[in-house]
Amino acid sequence: MATTKSPREPYVVQSVVHAAEILRAFQTRGEVLRLRDVVERTTLGKGLCFRLLHTLRHCGLLEKIDESRYRLTSDIQRRKRYRIGYTALGHHSSFQREVQQSLTYAAKNEEIELIVVDNRRSPKVALRNADFLIREKADLVIEYQTNEAVAAAISARYLEAGIPFIAVHVPHPGATYYGANNYQAGLLAGHYLGRWAKARWHGQVDEVLLIDVARAGALVHGRMAGVLAGLKETLREVVDTRPVVSLDGDGQFNVSLERVRAHLRRSKAKFVLVGAANDQSALGAVRAFQEAGRAGTCAVVGQNGAPDVRAELRESRTPLIGSVGYFPERYGDDLVQLALDILTERPTPPAKFVKHQVLTAANLAHFYPNDTLMPPAAARS
Repeated sequence: MATTKSPREPYVVQSVVHAAEILRAFQTRGEVLRLRDVVERTTLGKGLCFRLLHTLRHCGLLEKIDESRYRLTSDIQRRKRYRIGYTALGHHSSFQREVQQSLTYAAKNEEIELIVVDNRRSPKVALRNADFLIREKADLVIEYQTNEAVAAAISARYLEAGIPFIAVHVPHPGATYYGANNYQAGLLAGHYLGRWAKARWHGQVDEVLLIDVARAGALVHGRMAGVLAGLKETLREVVDTRPVVSLDGDGQFNVSLERVRAHLRRSKAKFVLVGAANDQSALGAVRAFQEAGRAGTCAVVGQNGAPDVRAELRESRTPLIGSVGYFPERYGDDLVQLALDILTERPTPPAKFVKHQVLTAANLAHFYPNDTLMPPAAARS
């Protein structure tokens, strides 16, 4: 962890600098650390960390809760109440709603004032929201908008105002990135589709259908490239010899539904593998194949692992075979911790990636045991 002053700067007392570094190692209210944890989070040696922990405890700034663990005392936990802006992508999907719920909860736990505005999937609204949060003098902004074309303009506003910001899922110049490891997420989907086709169809595939989000730009295109790469690693002959069709579903259920409907009127392919850029597109494809009476000869994998797609996975005859999980319920804790690291000038990586896992009907109970309390998909549509 970098300290704030150079050792050679006049009037700086290095022992105080080192003590401050120890205190900054405690990242959240009530966090408990062992000596080895403090050593890992600072630039200080083990012996110096031990002496400083003992000294700070003696001064009443730390308390020792057992033989080897420390935490901040209640007095030192009091800190500035940050105001953080959150520009929501929209509230049209359960994934976005779950992200916002988790962020609201995490901000409350850290006594952060969260200023929430809705981008409504509109570049113009996103620009207006950026101006609003600048006027509100937010300490930091979590920007969730997925139109790559407007990212530079939004970034310019925050950078000029001197407001640090985190970009969710689509990179913005000058922002810390948080979100999907896009190629890896696509690769997981492609591998799973390929293995499923081998097991269920003996590798017989007539067409690969990819449903992209053109406005999201290169990173989400990388997700679809990962799907193809995963398929090629498991079913090379399919990618090399069968049609690969790309449609722009715009990340929305209705758009994806209409475009897959139109495609199915033209295509006579029997066994079709579908890789979708997100769950809304995946569900649109599922509905289109069901309407066409072709649900039994297609297999769909989505991206996000949102509540509505988890409910669909539990349906017995759905063509949806999986979704690459992004675990939106974890976004709040991750984003708030990342924001606090930035605001307190702790070292932060340029990008923090979500850890992905393919969710299927077989493993949902492990990752989401409480989902069984939800009504079935048909009852909620």
